[in-house]
Amino acid sequence: MVFIAAGVGLAQTGLLPAEGAQEGLHFLAEIALVILLFLDAAKVNLRELLAERTVPLRMLVLGLPIAVLLGTVAAAVFLPGWPVFALALMAAILAPTDAALGQPVLTDERVPEMERQTLSVESGLNDGLALPSVLLFASLAAATADGDGRNWPLFIASQLVLGPLVGGLVGYLGGKVILLADQRGLSTGTHEGIATIAFACAAYLGATLMDGNGFIAAFVAGIAFGYVVKRQISFVYEFTESEGKLLSWSAFFLLGLTLVPEAIGKLDGPMLALILTSLFVIRPLAIWLSLMGTGLPARTKLFLGWFGPRGLATALFALLIAGKTDPEYADPVLMIAINTVWISALLHGSTAAPAAAWYGRKTGK
Repeated sequence: MVFIAAGVGLAQTGLLPAEGAQEGLHFLAEIALVILLFLDAAKVNLRELLAERTVPLRMLVLGLPIAVLLGTVAAAVFLPGWPVFALALMAAILAPTDAALGQPVLTDERVPEMERQTLSVESGLNDGLALPSVLLFASLAAATADGDGRNWPLFIASQLVLGPLVGGLVGYLGGKVILLADQRGLSTGTHEGIATIAFACAAYLGATLMDGNGFIAAFVAGIAFGYVVKRQISFVYEFTESEGKLLSWSAFFLLGLTLVPEAIGKLDGPMLALILTSLFVIRPLAIWLSLMGTGLPARTKLFLGWFGPRGLATALFALLIAGKTDPEYADPVLMIAINTVWISALLHGSTAAPAAAWYGRKTGK
């Protein structure tokens, strides 16, 4: 909230040209997405997730697709005349969540550990899991608009197969190299940190050069890297809590400086209705449906459903596909995404601490 507001405030002064800052935002967006996808994935314990974390697993495997499906239907209501792939693209961009905007919930010990861990795992993984559908719908929307005659089964296969293959190989080998260097005393924490970032970038560049998807590659590389090193390398966790946050805050500041003022100026009734429906109806309903049969009380389902703030992933996905989809819909998609981010930052940021205290009281913490 603070960094977005600071960016908007600076934009009103005219002291910093928005055009130059927007170029920096695009560069920062791509770098931030590659690194944060890698690091978020590296922190996940796959064995523990598959064996015990049934709640976040259901929210990811069931809740995320349900949110995209419901979001497509809602977008069709509020954006009449849009082609189906553009509607699905909008829904996929609005589906990922960002734990940074609900940080008081994740750090408040009055909230039971299960709920905090669930939201942390879900927000860490759902941006990477949503990415393939975002890229696919963007490509299909562009192709249907310009009559692209490419071999779509081959294109989809190259995007969804080559990226994970390259990422998995780079992440696995990178983890082995770092472990070996650490065990033999051939590296320091600083050099391990530089190497880790290099592996994330190598996965992205390697997949891109092979016509695979670099962002999916970075995400899979992080999973493979984390599986190999486990918690023996502290850099991943330290970076995420320090430099990683600074990277995210910088992106939020540049969003406020370059895009939020324009997005607010284009906010109209149908757009606002779609955003509020996404925040208040689609996400909570998708989570509720995904958790049916778990025995969780209604307040827990509602609590987990509400704390799905839209943040950096939504903004970055919209920025990255702006030039890859039908130009007629690229700007509206971007404006809806940016307006969703600042509205979510306001609503979720202001309710995080009070809701955490309320939920803690209700659960006896």
